[in-house]
Amino acid sequence: MAYDSLQEFVAKLDAAGELKRIGVEVDPVLEITAIADREMKSPNGGKALLFENCRGARYPLLINAYGSTKRMALALGVDDVEEIAHALNRLLTAKPPASFREALALLGTALELRHAKPGHSQPGAPPSELSGLSALPVQKCWPQDAGRFLTLPMVITRDPETGARNVGMYRMQVIDERTTFMHWQLHKTGARHWRRYVELKQRMPVAVALGGDPVLAFCATAPLPDGLDEFMLAGYLRKKSVALAKCQTNDLEVPADADFVLEGYVDPNEALAMEGPFGDHTGYYTLAEPYPKFHIDRITARSGAIYPSTIVGMPPMEDFYMGTASVRIFLPMFKLTFPEIVDIALPAAGAFHNLVVVAIRKQFPHHAMKVMHGLWGMGQMMFTKLIVVVDADVNVHDTQEVLFRLCANIDPQRDLIFSKGPADVLDHATPSLGFGSKLGIDATHKLPGEANTRPWPPLIKMDAVVQRRVAELLRNG
Repeated sequence: MAYDSLQEFVAKLDAAGELKRIGVEVDPVLEITAIADREMKSPNGGKALLFENCRGARYPLLINAYGSTKRMALALGVDDVEEIAHALNRLLTAKPPASFREALALLGTALELRHAKPGHSQPGAPPSELSGLSALPVQKCWPQDAGRFLTLPMVITRDPETGARNVGMYRMQVIDERTTFMHWQLHKTGARHWRRYVELKQRMPVAVALGGDPVLAFCATAPLPDGLDEFMLAGYLRKKSVALAKCQTNDLEVPADADFVLEGYVDPNEALAMEGPFGDHTGYYTLAEPYPKFHIDRITARSGAIYPSTIVGMPPMEDFYMGTASVRIFLPMFKLTFPEIVDIALPAAGAFHNLVVVAIRKQFPHHAMKVMHGLWGMGQMMFTKLIVVVDADVNVHDTQEVLFRLCANIDPQRDLIFSKGPADVLDHATPSLGFGSKLGIDATHKLPGEANTRPWPPLIKMDAVVQRRVAELLRNG
């Protein structure tokens, strides 16, 4: 299902009982965060919040819109995110047809891609031009933040050589009415594009979109390989091509249904300046670091615009549900490379990159080590500090069960391996920015041939025949 606007999604949340409207005046400086943080830590993520009266701003603010399993599915237009994973798995594993029936099935699978390519919008009502960022209810999230930050921006750039588009989500600290920082981190595609513009000594065009169909912002966070267009993923997920509109001040394109659009540039000749601190998803403040400035030439708002926002901090927060959805959707891709993988979980307390639990069908001695090293070499998994590998029969989403296997099945000297590699630049614990050590733990049952292993005992389980008999006895009272 595709939403024609963020307003339509808000109406859907309201009808589903997933929205709280807050009509009293609330200050975007700290007060919205204090309310939203309580809601996000409520059972099952609480409700989405629509602040209708934001002090000093002209527009309402929507937050926690993705902050539950149900709302994440609503944002993606499905009843369950697993539906998307199953559809993607069918697409990835499709084989040449051996019969007319199989050919029709394959055609149906191929048709799922017909909306992936973005299209172009028909001219509609012209948007309103805004004089500056103060019209928006941009939050100062936490007390020691350096200022106000846009937290759900879709930052659109192009590779200056290939023309490949990237849509990333990078926080933007407000400097003044028409200037922000652009916090594209060292390993991000936006930063790679910027470094190339610096080498070419060319001004870098940048566009920022806020709002529109909620699937757009989700796709901006998705762990796609460099060079794949996030708007193509959005078209596939929403089963409708993303309509794009050309910017007025540069050659970039933005979603036609965006609530707000910021057009501008980054000057490669301008010195970097200190951005931050910022209360981050790690639960700690990211300290000040040098980043480029984004200069805004034009700010527009559509009729009835709603400002989308989020906060990050001590987990669990809204971003946990977005990250979990990404894992579920892209699990079939992991399985193409690692068919032994049964399931993957990123526990909320791990703040995305700190902890990954992987269940595998173990087939040979030290199989867990192969999986660890392979995952550390895949995209954003390179940031993972701790990988725990368990057997196929473990529910990786059950922390108690994982901890039991972790404690029962490891000898620390034998089953722990250390490695080094890229790290999340937001990780304050690494000895240097963007680089640190990693730990892999093999919590699987050990096989003959694995070093220093005695005969492995069986796990205690009740006899299946007895279980069925007892169940029957209990039913009959």
